[in-house]
This record gives sequence, structure tokens and C-alpha cells, in this order.
Amino acid sequence: MNYIKEEEIQDFVRLSLKEDIGRRDITTNVLIDKNKMVAAVLLAKESFIVCGLGVAALAFRLQDKNIKFKSLVKEGEFVRKEKVLARISGEARSILTAERTALNFLTFLSGISTKTRKFVQAVRPYKTKIMDTRKTIPGLRLLSKYAVRIGGGYNHRLRLDEMVLIKDNHLKVTEGYGRLRKVTEGYPFELEVKNIKEFKQALKLKPDIIMLDNMSIRDMKKAVQIRNALSPNTYHLTPKLEASGGITLKNIKEVASTGVEMISVGALTHSVDSVDISLEII
Repeated sequence: MNYIKEEEIQDFVRLSLKEDIGRRDITTNVLIDKNKMVAAVLLAKESFIVCGLGVAALAFRLQDKNIKFKSLVKEGEFVRKEKVLARISGEARSILTAERTALNFLTFLSGISTKTRKFVQAVRPYKTKIMDTRKTIPGLRLLSKYAVRIGGGYNHRLRLDEMVLIKDNHLKVTEGYGRLRKVTEGYPFELEVKNIKEFKQALKLKPDIIMLDNMSIRDMKKAVQIRNALSPNTYHLTPKLEASGGITLKNIKEVASTGVEMISVGALTHSVDSVDISLEII
């Protein structure tokens, strides 16, 4: 499995199987002989970017270690409708019991990767990085951020313990910028600003990143110009600038054209349409 360790998600996938199955799969156990063996395929019912084949395989394997799962496409590959993604064989009971859990992971993660890829393609030819946020479904953050990477995006912090990111509510409680530089020493430091006045104040604190939150295109361009003029290294501009808030496929290219290095998009993970994939017994 690319970019993610199986041991990091085993317990979660096992819990997801338990959530779906309960004590037993009554329908399958009543209808199907215990020793019945079958073959099946995972079939794309639309075009999308594939993500989660390893997770789907893990779901089947945790249900029955003897199930054979062979991927026919690669993670991150663009597939068209009617493409066979994988072949599966083993006991019919086991395959049918794990089917929904495996498909839930695969369709959801492929949905994130597909959406991410659209945003990545929308900012070409700019070198702007498309970033995710912490706006994820509880419990699914690790997998969701994995899917963003498969789609060509980049991860912002995974958890609160990775960096200092000071936003407007922090400033309201601490009553301004006064002691920020001192208390952030030793940590990667990002600061959110909402206008050019705040941006100029933020520059004095020398953060690693300044987040331009819900700024107009005009103000974002101005912020980039100010930063570029003050940066000591024109080949490694500092601080990096991140645009955030109200970013859609319709306006993202214009945002990228301002010169910001990063654009964070919460919708990559908090508003996802799962793709359509089916398991077909053959």
C-alpha cells in the first residue's frame, strides 16, 4: 500500500467490519453453503482516480485471510467506466460479508482523490500546491489525507501537535500579537490574517507561513508583492503564503495566479461525492 502503513489502519478497518456485520451476516449464512467458492471483480461504474485498493484488500483479508485479491490497476490511476479494478476469489460467504465495507472505503477514497485531481489540474501551469485541511470526517483523517496525496495534493498538518497555527480566535483570547514570536519558538509557525494591515503586522513576527484568509484577489496580489519585495532570497521566498477560504474550482486558477505558494481547500475532504464501484460475481 503506497504512502500509508497497513498497521496504522488495521484496527480501524477491523472496527468498520464489526460495525457493518454485527454478530453475523444472516442473509449470506442462510442462503449460501459454507464451502461455496466464487470469483468476483470490482468494476468501475464511472470514470475516476483510483484510491483505496489496498484498504479494500485489507478489509477482505481481515474477514478471511484466504481471500485472494489481485489489483489490476494502480493507485492514482485514472480509469474509465467499465474498467475492471481487481479480481477477487475465495469463499462466497466471506466475500459477500466484507463487500460493503471494502466498497465503502474504495468509493469514498477514490472520491477524494478524484476531486483533488480536479483542483490540481485547475491550477496548471502554476506551481501552487493544493493543500487539504483538518476538516475531515472523524476517524477518517489518516485515510482522507492519504487520498489527497494520491490525487496529487499535499497535506497540511495531520494533528494539532505538528505546528503552531494561530487563527483569529487565538488572537481574540491572547489580545493581539504581543508575545507570539516568543511562545512559538521551536515550532513551525503559521499565522492567519484577514487584511493587508494584519499581513504587515504578521511579517514582523517572521512566521514560516502566512495564511491569507478570505482575502480578495486584489489584496492577495498586494500581499505577494509586499512579501516578494521584503524577502531576502528571491529564489526561496519567505514567508510562504497560503490562500484559504471560499476556494472553488471556478476561482482557484485566479487565486493561483496571484503568486501564493499554497491554496488550502477544506472541500477536498469535508464535502466528498463517493464514486460508483460495484462488486460483480462472475
